[in-house]
Amino acid sequence: MRRPFALLASALLVGAFAVPASAADGGEGPAGSDGFTIKDPRITESSGLAASRLHPGIYWTHNDQDTGPYLYAVDGATGETVARVALSGVGTPRDVEAIGIGPGNKIFVGDIGDNDGVTWPYVWIYELPEPTELKDQTVKATQYVVKYADGSRDAESMLVHPRTGRVYLIDKNEDGGHLYEGPAKLSSSGTNVFKPTVPVDLWATDAAFSPDGEQFAVRGYLGGIWYDWNGGKIQRKGRIGVPLGQGESATYTTDGKKLLLGMEGVNSPVKAEDVPGQDGGDSGGGSGSGSHASGADSGGPGGDTLKVGAVGLLVALAALFGLRRVFRRR
Repeated sequence: MRRPFALLASALLVGAFAVPASAADGGEGPAGSDGFTIKDPRITESSGLAASRLHPGIYWTHNDQDTGPYLYAVDGATGETVARVALSGVGTPRDVEAIGIGPGNKIFVGDIGDNDGVTWPYVWIYELPEPTELKDQTVKATQYVVKYADGSRDAESMLVHPRTGRVYLIDKNEDGGHLYEGPAKLSSSGTNVFKPTVPVDLWATDAAFSPDGEQFAVRGYLGGIWYDWNGGKIQRKGRIGVPLGQGESATYTTDGKKLLLGMEGVNSPVKAEDVPGQDGGDSGGGSGSGSHASGADSGGPGGDTLKVGAVGLLVALAALFGLRRVFRRR
């Protein structure tokens, strides 16, 4: 959900850096591998992104607050919406922040946001079969009640393991959050308790597994981190460059070669980066800072990943952290 701090920080950073994200070189791959622009005027707050395996080149997204429980299928070749799916069998969504696809082409939708300080006692995850035909339609979904073992949390990041189907959440915290593990199988008849496992050193706005489930990426407003999954005993591997601003979404392309990073707003861009670790190092994306808002990354801002002068960087970060203090949550 958009907050005053995020809006002001986005405007500041976009103006200060004005650096486009790197794109693919137009090589082979599913449509959208070069990045694309979401053109549907109904999509103003794209807060999640998931690459379809059933329909290569199609990307599912949603608004974090909408007039109904809607998902949009966007063609990566054109940026146009080819289908809008309404969910039935669920209540009125509150703050939909994430989307992912699990085994068997099951779509999971995370109604998990709580960043206005409401401290919901529970949040929801919806599950539905991905439609085999791309057209406007209504699909029945299953609604799961979710609670955290250690109390209410604001979260915008949900991961669905592509092999096991297990769902994970990452809470959104300025000082870094935790990876929360859900039950092996979600239950629609009771409460699903998610338990904290390991720290995640980022003020996270989205996360995604690679298609093989061997790594995952976490992104924030100012940067990102990628981890080796390592059977759930995650190992931090390096930083990810992200386009600066109101960055809200992340997904891997289905061939596992590109990481796509989306933004909020009308005509919102989705930028492409090489998947990190393929050359044994950081992503080297160069589009954004390797630093992040939480300041939990001991690596700090990376000079090689920023395409701006040191003076601009210092001024922008000073203003950013000042704004963060002003708009700190209660």
